Amino acid sequence: MPHLDTLETRAPAEREAALMAALPRQVAHAQQHSAAYAELLAGVDAASICSREALARLPVLRKQELLDRQKAERATDPLGGFSTIGWTGWRGRSASAVQGARAARRIYQSPGPIYEPEGHAADYWRSARALAAAGFEAGDLIHNCFSYHLTPGAWIMESGAHALGCTVFPGGVGNTEQQLAAMADLRPVGYTGTPSFLKILLEKAAELGFQPSITKALVSGEAFPPSLRDWLAERGVAGYQCYATADVGLIAYETSAREGLVLDEQVIVEIVRPGTPDPVPEGEVGEVVVTVLNPDYPLVRFGTGDLSAVLPGTCPTGRTNTRIRGWLGRADQTTKVRGMFVHPAQVAEVARRCPGVLRARLVVSGEMANDQMHLHVEVGSAESEAESQSALRAVLESALRDVTKLRGNIVFATAGSLPNDGKVIEDARTYQ
Repeated sequence: MPHLDTLETRAPAEREAALMAALPRQVAHAQQHSAAYAELLAGVDAASICSREALARLPVLRKQELLDRQKAERATDPLGGFSTIGWTGWRGRSASAVQGARAARRIYQSPGPIYEPEGHAADYWRSARALAAAGFEAGDLIHNCFSYHLTPGAWIMESGAHALGCTVFPGGVGNTEQQLAAMADLRPVGYTGTPSFLKILLEKAAELGFQPSITKALVSGEAFPPSLRDWLAERGVAGYQCYATADVGLIAYETSAREGLVLDEQVIVEIVRPGTPDPVPEGEVGEVVVTVLNPDYPLVRFGTGDLSAVLPGTCPTGRTNTRIRGWLGRADQTTKVRGMFVHPAQVAEVARRCPGVLRARLVVSGEMANDQMHLHVEVGSAESEAESQSALRAVLESALRDVTKLRGNIVFATAGSLPNDGKVIEDARTYQ
């Protein structure tokens, strides 16, 4: 598939230099124009945030904190102080203060509720890059089956389609037979929406003896397993997926190589250990944290709550940006044990208090009303001796009890032996 522009094929060092040059400007902009970041990044020298190591020292903003701030400030700023654009009356602004580029085009509501602004930039969500990688091109008619109601899903795809020069039919969700009637009349070549709804449309069309004109699809919003991709291909539809959120827009997209997802050119992505701000080694599963170079909604180190991992190497299509494995689950593994909530951050804190620990994984087992906690820890060779283990066990047991207010057993593991699946807390209980 053709590349959208030459940014996709530039040398990795050139891309990294450009991103790191833009990063301090974005941090300074967030501090100066976002009330929330003026507080969160107070005392931070924006000019010094010019490397990934410096970025990793900043706090991670997780979705719950974003929601909490929006709720706390709903009467004066429903966007929680993170947006730099708004509307008349927003943050006490007058009409003249939000005219032109500083007025939001739309405000969306995602479950929570969390509110997200949309600015006026062309292809605001940057989805054109994913559409181009999926084979869409100028003049295509796209049947858009993301919801146009409340959330930005449909608008994310529509803005990218318009940037490519495509025409869009706003199908939305549901009304299967009416959607198929429109497809029969208009004969679109492309589909955007969830993969499950595309499958429903194609199955219903087969029942009606109708062969839709769709030959290519960009899907998102849910898992897209290879089995479903192959099922679509058998029916003449080349389906590709992209990873985007209502908060930051496009994060990564699939190419014809079918090897993971390539990162967008306007985001800085880190993979961190769940519950912490700490990046994990390349290849290890962790939470996706995104810094987006968007002046209207300048989210810095936004924790998506999704798990993924970096893939080694570059894409065979010539795109040189980093690749990730795609969606591997959710990072929020908060679990209730004996009536108490245990959070991934608490497990990380226990490990932090014990320098000999490389990684930790809390396994909760037992039957209902008989919870048992086992903290599995990877230790270095120096801690493998019985005497060292005994001392470390006592420290870990004390730290676990102090941090979680619960007692648990310690299980030692050799370095690299714990599963690489991003789990910090594993709920292995059986419920009868």
